[in-house]
Amino acid sequence: MAAPVLFHHPSSLLHDPGPHPEQPARIVAIEEALAARDWLGFERRESPAATRAQLEAVHPARLINGIHELCVTGGGAIDADTVVSPGSWDAACDAAGGAAALVDVLLGDGHPGARLGASVHRPPGHHAEIGRSMGFCLFNNVAVAARHARDAHGVQRVLILDWDVHHGNGTQDIFYGTDQVLFCSIHQSPLYPGTGAARETGAGAGAGTTVNMPVPPGSGDEMFCSLVEHVVVPLARRYAPELVLISAGYDAHADDPLADCRVTDAGYATMATSVRVLADELAIPIGVVLEGGYDLGALAGGFVATLEALAHDGPLRAPELPVHEYAEGYRRLHAAPAA
Repeated sequence: MAAPVLFHHPSSLLHDPGPHPEQPARIVAIEEALAARDWLGFERRESPAATRAQLEAVHPARLINGIHELCVTGGGAIDADTVVSPGSWDAACDAAGGAAALVDVLLGDGHPGARLGASVHRPPGHHAEIGRSMGFCLFNNVAVAARHARDAHGVQRVLILDWDVHHGNGTQDIFYGTDQVLFCSIHQSPLYPGTGAARETGAGAGAGTTVNMPVPPGSGDEMFCSLVEHVVVPLARRYAPELVLISAGYDAHADDPLADCRVTDAGYATMATSVRVLADELAIPIGVVLEGGYDLGALAGGFVATLEALAHDGPLRAPELPVHEYAEGYRRLHAAPAA
């Protein structure tokens, strides 16, 4: 089997929002931690920029044109949290393009046999809605990847697991009315952006394919890991995705300054192990797309723990975890079969 692949690009360092939690040092911290581990055996590749068609498969031309115009005219604020600089255009295009290129590798184009990969870029993407950039995010990178899987490879079912501490409102917005994505989000509530109630489960053809699992402040490994193993995994087995994409945020970490959850590096490794066991069972690839995480040590440690678990050499057993009361409640709500 081919080595796992990691897409990155120096342009991630050129997106300069000024004094801001979402800073270039995030990428530096991750890459230094990976380099210290010999990149965990991942083959590094420089990301291509997203094509206009890839971006317009998710976002309208007016949003794309507006971001470009703001960047080339010197930058400025999109909203109180979301700021661009002249370098942000290239960074955002490469972030979306890296996620799309990751899908090409996982689904066979140019690198047959790779079953695991990661796209390590900033700005993140999961708050970007169809027609609105927000929450530090310009384009929705994981959504670009999922749509590219459909458009370029004919994939009909994608699982997106979002364990960022903030709800992926943009990803939900994009896929709320389609059954081509099973979107599962574990997020702290109440917290920005205020969406992601458990009752939000999809509409029309997408009814039942949005699975929101809001958790209270203070939730840690026991909660997050049980939700993945006992809710997401059984639902995914029933859904039978052809590809897994993880919206991998690390701001649910105990050391993160922007939220109040208590996940550890070991918790991220356990969640990743559940995903790897599922993917092995279904014989499908896994792509990791970086989202948030604002304590540099926690971000780097959690990301390395995730990739290390996913890249484990040889078969893995599912984690033996008790069913948390929240997992039991969400399992009943979404009619998930027992794991």
